[in-house]
Amino acid sequence: MANFNMSLKKNEMPMQDPVLRGKNFDEVALGYTKEQAYSEALRCLNCKNPVCVKGCPVNIDIPGFITEIKNGNLNGAYAIISKTSSLPAICGRVCPQETQCEQKCVRGIKGEPVAIGRLERYVADNASVEISTLPEKNGHKVAVVGSGPSGLTYAGDLIKLGYDVTVFEAFHLEGGVLTYGIPEFRLPKRIVKSEVEKLERLGVKFERNTVVGKTVLIKELFEDGYEAVFVGSGAGLPNFMNIPGEALKGVYSANEFLTRSNLMKAYKDGSATPIMKGGKVVVVGGGNVAMDAARTALRLGAEKVTIVYRRSMNELPARKEEVENAIEEGIEFNLLTNPVEIIGYVNPSDPRDTKNGFVKQIKCVKMELSDPDENGRRRPVVIKGSEFTMDANVVIMAIGTSPNPLIKQTTKGLEVNRWGGIIVNDNGKTSLDGVYAGGDAVTGASTVISAMGAGKIAAKATHEYIQSKN
Repeated sequence: MANFNMSLKKNEMPMQDPVLRGKNFDEVALGYTKEQAYSEALRCLNCKNPVCVKGCPVNIDIPGFITEIKNGNLNGAYAIISKTSSLPAICGRVCPQETQCEQKCVRGIKGEPVAIGRLERYVADNASVEISTLPEKNGHKVAVVGSGPSGLTYAGDLIKLGYDVTVFEAFHLEGGVLTYGIPEFRLPKRIVKSEVEKLERLGVKFERNTVVGKTVLIKELFEDGYEAVFVGSGAGLPNFMNIPGEALKGVYSANEFLTRSNLMKAYKDGSATPIMKGGKVVVVGGGNVAMDAARTALRLGAEKVTIVYRRSMNELPARKEEVENAIEEGIEFNLLTNPVEIIGYVNPSDPRDTKNGFVKQIKCVKMELSDPDENGRRRPVVIKGSEFTMDANVVIMAIGTSPNPLIKQTTKGLEVNRWGGIIVNDNGKTSLDGVYAGGDAVTGASTVISAMGAGKIAAKATHEYIQSKN
């Protein structure tokens, strides 16, 4: 039996047909078959000094779990992954492996790197996971604010060390951005639910519909006996461009649009959740959230979806895979373009016209990129006299989010930076004793895996902090 597969290319991921998938919310990527996973695992060279591990924010033993796939031992592969990752089925689907572990893979020097993310997903989806023994309790309890990727990782790491862990979630469902932000066709909600249930079986408790900073304050958590608090409340405050017309009906932040569709189930037939469907949709922005919003609008029945982005395709921050999927589905890209005004419908002869106050058009200008600055960044510059308008019924602003200010406003002494991110040291410790933070609440909108890495770092620091007091 061959030890290696020396193919220069990854095994292709089976996908839904682009024409069909643009009309449903079923998962686009279908996952490897057993044969494809084994063939791809054989491409791993099992390096003695695996630099791929250094590219993983949670330091998964990548050659170790891939070796178990080669051996046909999926439960063993899952056990290796779960030593450092609490959310393998999620990471295998949405992490940007191409800029992390796979970017370091030596197979990528000549050809394509090993499809680490696809193999992680295969293991998570197909291993038979059973929890036979619960961690022995150590008598200490910690609180977690938010059940997004950083909070779930923090909770998972500390429950395994014997802590009594309670997660306080503002919504009625756990998962944070995994639930309200990432669409069903990229990350099915059953996957998030399954990962949460695994943590519950380990003993993690979830308090839903609890807004820390309003329902309960951080100082009150300490008064209730929690010895440390981790703030993983995410970045749910949407940014806008502050251009005329943003208050018109039909203008959404991507946060609101995706929350209505995902968390509030507007994507389901017969849903009572209000959301604008059909017509011409313009999405402003070029990140993964913009791709999610555009592809969601298409599936909700949009006649035409256009992404407007002020730089070129080379600078587009979204994952290559997501951009390719969007293009295959028929979404148009209007690059080197920036909005300057959203124009509303007005019928002066009939103030009762139901179209009044809704979006009619969006006015834009064309851009060109300047010479690179000292950091190599090319700044978009307006081309004079380049104004033009596009018809639009819906405009979705996907230009980033900031941390919600509620916890800062209600937690005396908690230091934040000028844009609201909680200030932490290298161990995730905030300016307050016993309070840690990580993920988007610190960095602003970032990746799932970087948030998980922050949760791991803070969990380790919390353990050391509590043990040092006893």
